Amino acid sequence: MGVHTKITLQEVKQLFPSYNFQTLIPTKNGVIDTTYILDDKILKRYERKIDSKINNDAKLLQKLHAAKLNVPRLIDTKDGWYLYEKLHGKVPKNINYYHIQALARFIAKMHQESHKNVCKENFFDAYDIDAILHFTKRYYYSYFKKLQQFQKYSPKNDGFIHGDIFKDNTVFNGEKIGVFDFIDGGYGEFSFDIAVALVAFNPQNKISFLQLFLKTYNHNAPKKIALDRLQLQIKRASQLYALLRINKYKNPKRAKTLANLW
Repeated sequence: MGVHTKITLQEVKQLFPSYNFQTLIPTKNGVIDTTYILDDKILKRYERKIDSKINNDAKLLQKLHAAKLNVPRLIDTKDGWYLYEKLHGKVPKNINYYHIQALARFIAKMHQESHKNVCKENFFDAYDIDAILHFTKRYYYSYFKKLQQFQKYSPKNDGFIHGDIFKDNTVFNGEKIGVFDFIDGGYGEFSFDIAVALVAFNPQNKISFLQLFLKTYNHNAPKKIALDRLQLQIKRASQLYALLRINKYKNPKRAKTLANLW
């Protein structure tokens, strides 16, 4: 989240006159797109030409919502601004067992809905891994030596994956989880999707969290995943996001933390 294109409350009222909005709060963090909190809604402007992805995202959110998953539906759009439902809850600080179970149930049900789902874009198409590795080799060679193995990863396409279920893309209202920011998802491997989430939700590598997640997930998912496969994918997910932080954010300190995980 963050703001790149500014808009006033009066301008929002002119765009969406039927809602009678009272407050407009700019979000502080974000790299790509513009996001405001608008009363009990989220106002977004995508700072890139991704019309087809936005349309596909809206259909996916509607499908997931119909399946009783807590996701924000697109409810209106005007002149390049998109109005979404706002999920209620807070980003968790300390992760407990019920967070892991809720996360596992959500992802399993999401994968059940997205299994064999038609999706035009592969999740990794958004990243030029060769170019990212070249940059890392040139400017951060010590990290390149640790991360170059990611180049060998050839993912399967199990169905649509979110690919970015970090804690700041979730909220918890009691034991109920909500997940948002599906816009950059695509075809990918379900075990990798899980791995990304567990990099954030289990950074201390608690084996009890892994076992609980798999027990809950495998009970509900379209495809069972073994512990050894998940641990391998967690290493790959850590490598990918370490590379992205080096390349995009020039943040080797955070990359080092990820690179040493798992």
